[in-house]
Amino acid sequence: MSTKIKFVASVAGTVLAVSLIATLPTSASAAVNASTATSAADFGGLDGLVAAAQKEGTLNLIATPRDWADYGDAIDIFSKAFGIKIVSDNPDGSSAQEIAAIQTTKNMAKMPDVVDIGASYVSSAAGLFANYKVTTWDSIPSDWKDPNGNWFGGYAGKLAMSYDASVTPAPTSIASLNNPAYKGMFAIAGDPTSAQQALISVFAVNAAKGGTLTNVKAGVDFFHVLKSAGIFVPVKADATNYAAGAYKISLQWDYNAHGGIAGAAAIGKPQKWVYPTDVNIQGTPYILAINATAPHPAAARLWEEYMLSGVRGKLAKDITTSLTKRGGAYIMRQIMGGQNVYIMGGAHPITEKAMKVKRTNVVPPTDVTIPSSWAKVVAPSVANQEAALTVLKNSWPNI
Repeated sequence: MSTKIKFVASVAGTVLAVSLIATLPTSASAAVNASTATSAADFGGLDGLVAAAQKEGTLNLIATPRDWADYGDAIDIFSKAFGIKIVSDNPDGSSAQEIAAIQTTKNMAKMPDVVDIGASYVSSAAGLFANYKVTTWDSIPSDWKDPNGNWFGGYAGKLAMSYDASVTPAPTSIASLNNPAYKGMFAIAGDPTSAQQALISVFAVNAAKGGTLTNVKAGVDFFHVLKSAGIFVPVKADATNYAAGAYKISLQWDYNAHGGIAGAAAIGKPQKWVYPTDVNIQGTPYILAINATAPHPAAARLWEEYMLSGVRGKLAKDITTSLTKRGGAYIMRQIMGGQNVYIMGGAHPITEKAMKVKRTNVVPPTDVTIPSSWAKVVAPSVANQEAALTVLKNSWPNI
């Protein structure tokens, strides 16, 4: 071969190699630091994000019980679709415990990757979260997302009253709880100074007794009355204590009242639930955020992408092996998104308005139906909640 021919062949080969390199996706041509990624684009798109998350192989969750807003289905769908193992720690933990887990866990492998906390606890978590904007960012109301993606709302609900079906008479309102027949029966979901659901329960009682959003004294006083009468019992209203007979009536989110029906029936203690007639409490959205020091940063970001997805698609039982072998973006378009899973669980997803416009929302459970005639909506703001927390830290131990 002549020198000229060799030279031409060499140049042609070089051009071809350069062309091939130029067409490779970003995720393949450069290493991605998942811990600092602020969107799926940093991974070259959802395909790259899914690949990075699958390489990590694990996602650590905290305070996400399976019957809470149907997290059970969300966990099953995510794990089966993407082949990622989910480790769920302290499923019944409080918002304060979630934050503490990030601050105090020494074993990095066990540290939570993401959190799901009450809105009033965000300020106490300053500096703990990573900035990340999910692909459905524009569908999240501006009031419920940090401009930089440090946190964003996930879902919300209204406060309801759940009770053992054997209780007579059946409770109908906050006022009706002051009844000797309910001695040793009434509880709320933990300590209101550390658990969001319990805090909003105090606001509910307060509103029913004529209190205002800026002064919870009326609510605290009524809890004192109920405790003095032996009606209010200071145990956490959860599935374990219900099964043990520690309480029979509780205030909780409507999606949790709905979610607890099956479990209660399974242990032979069927439950019913109602919206209390004398108070209409709208809760602030629960906040989703990524731990800035997450041990599985790509999986954490994929989880938030999934939970903010509004796709109406397949449940875990319908996900086939062939689907799981497709690209990540394709998989995400085929599976039931987390926002619809929240609806299935009786909650209101943060992107519900956008979903209704696109008609991608599923039908909610039939028992989560707002009464046609009900009390005026009371919606404690984050500022109201933070102020109440300060007061309750002193007054709650003395009820």
